[in-house]
Amino acid sequence: MPLLLSACLSLLITGIVRYYAVKKNILDRPEMEPKRKIHVQPIPLLGGISIFAAFHLATLWYTVVNPRLLGGYILPKHLATLFLSGLFIMIGGYIDDRYRIRFQYQILLPLVAILIVIAGGIGIEYITNPLGGTIALNQWSITLFTANDLPYKITLLADVFTIVWLLTTSYTTKLLDGLDGLVSGITVIAGFILFFLSLNTEIGQPETALLSMILTGSFLGFLCWNYHPAKIFLGEGGSLFAGFMLGTLAILSGAKIATALLLLGIPLLDLIWVILRRLFIEKKHPLKTSDKKHIHFRLLDIGLSHRQAVHILYGISLIFGLLSLFVTSRGILWLFAGLVGLMILLGSVLVIKAKQRRT
Repeated sequence: MPLLLSACLSLLITGIVRYYAVKKNILDRPEMEPKRKIHVQPIPLLGGISIFAAFHLATLWYTVVNPRLLGGYILPKHLATLFLSGLFIMIGGYIDDRYRIRFQYQILLPLVAILIVIAGGIGIEYITNPLGGTIALNQWSITLFTANDLPYKITLLADVFTIVWLLTTSYTTKLLDGLDGLVSGITVIAGFILFFLSLNTEIGQPETALLSMILTGSFLGFLCWNYHPAKIFLGEGGSLFAGFMLGTLAILSGAKIATALLLLGIPLLDLIWVILRRLFIEKKHPLKTSDKKHIHFRLLDIGLSHRQAVHILYGISLIFGLLSLFVTSRGILWLFAGLVGLMILLGSVLVIKAKQRRT
């Protein structure tokens, strides 16, 4: 029911948002970035707003009408934090989709959103050591104040790690958003994996599982509009919101950072390669510039269709996500090593095949 409710809400609201984007001429025009865009007709933006609205309307339903979210691990302040932080991402996304602001201004509101998450008590206090035990990140903390018997504090290592983690997941999905339905579909897959992960005996968090299913439904409903050929795009806010929410839910589900790394493994490794290539080879700003050298574009270069390229990346995320449900922390480490090897092999094959096609 949470899946169906959020999916139906998203499906309906996306139609409304699309109408608004067309009316206000908030469109992704291919002539603005001819080196990167592969669509030929202007496509409406702002899709993230419909996902955000569907997610929080469904969350409100399961908080007020059918109260199943509260009373366990999830606290009211967590839900308020998710809403407020997501709202800042949507505001920043709307401004960028409409006015095309510079990168140094684009990142400000996502940073504010992450600070809201930390202030709301969502953070990474420890990470599991794949060789055994855990690594504590909450050794140095300062309590700022206490409200309703809950301390609000600054935890240096944990807060810095959380900022880096959420920025990484947010910009991983942002830079992945180059093919119709790619980010939406991978978020659906990741949401399902986090759902099952939250229900296993080690974690045992049905409330986090419920949030994961609501997020999955919100992106699934949108995917009906966003699948190739797309009738609407996620836009800046939607592409950031996908990674931001996956990163946040990974924290809420017991700091399952390694599992989230696997779910976003291919685009994350692609992001790392893009940053290194632009910094040290092309001497460019790593995030300001755009090109068609990402792995999803490379798949098109060797002659695959739009849908075939998307399905290959869906398949990789699904396989590694499912495997992560059945292995230990050390097994996750081996899976990630395998993913790195697959990425190197796949990247090499794609570059060679593309050169052969050009010659």
